[in-house]
Amino acid sequence: MDERAEHRQIVSLSEQTQTEWFRLRAQRLGGEVWEDGPLLWIDGPDGLNLMFPESLPEAELRRGIEYARDKKHQLVSAWVSGETDATPLALAGFERGWAPWWMSAPLDAIDPPHDERVHVGVLPEDIADEEARDGDGRLLELANLELGHAFYAAVRVDGVLAGHAWSLVEGDVAGIFDLDVWPPYRRRGLGAALLHSIAGAAREAGARTAALSTSPQGAIVYRAQGFTRVGMGATWWLQLD
Repeated sequence: MDERAEHRQIVSLSEQTQTEWFRLRAQRLGGEVWEDGPLLWIDGPDGLNLMFPESLPEAELRRGIEYARDKKHQLVSAWVSGETDATPLALAGFERGWAPWWMSAPLDAIDPPHDERVHVGVLPEDIADEEARDGDGRLLELANLELGHAFYAAVRVDGVLAGHAWSLVEGDVAGIFDLDVWPPYRRRGLGAALLHSIAGAAREAGARTAALSTSPQGAIVYRAQGFTRVGMGATWWLQLD
């Protein structure tokens, strides 16, 4: 397989992993998931998302928008592959959002975790309580309910929660999501520590490749950790008044 074909395959697997991440959160946290023709809609913690459609028929797209209006959503998001014709989204009133950079790295090339400030797995009570106060408490159920499949990592500084990350393992691919360090604690190497720890957990679960989407600015950070860009996607947003 040449490099271009290999990159396309990784992007496709990355899209599938992200779709499963959105689906899992919605199913575990009381959301809704349904298919309407070629469209897969996921109504979860992030609101209503249309996930990587191959085509965008007008009637099915309109039904999804009407669902969002009925649910009083303020925003509908569409994640689109680079090869998909997004013209129907524009005609339906969507505006172009940010362009995700898909990046990947072989997990055996990412150094094993070594930072004692990072905790991976079932959460100590104090971390769970602090995340719950910040509004993410329900998501933490996934780390307990999906053992060996969904992983959560938290980093603490002087006993205070300073950032977190998630990973979902689907076959050989581990998607990395929502990696974030709170602003007061940035530029201390905590993001790299989270990445190495969550990647280590995914590797132990049998994954061979790590994949994520990021902005061009974030790509600089991930490139320093051994990730390479394998493709680009697109997001489209519809604001509902």
